[in-house]
Amino acid sequence: MSYKKLVRDKIPEIIKQNGDSPITRILNNEEYTKELNKKLLEECNEYLASEDVEEIADILEVIGAIIKAKGHTPEEIEEIRKQKAQKRGGFDKQIYLEGIEENEK
Repeated sequence: MSYKKLVRDKIPEIIKQNGDSPITRILNNEEYTKELNKKLLEECNEYLASEDVEEIADILEVIGAIIKAKGHTPEEIEEIRKQKAQKRGGFDKQIYLEGIEENEK
């Protein structure tokens, strides 16, 4: 069977424990970043289909790997998030923009 996708570190060992033989290779940095992006989309789609909280945990795991692969820290990203929230707000008020009525200027 062919999968051709990024998997968690312990998956090959789990496959072996199930009596099968995984066929793997180590990705270079460019491939890894590309596959992380694909994995993020996969996990987001799985969450959207199920709305299962476990899928949110998977999304966070992939985001953490992306942050590390890009040479950043979670603290740096949190600071950026805070700055954006301070400038533009968060999503706590549940505001839905229907449109904009443009006034003559």
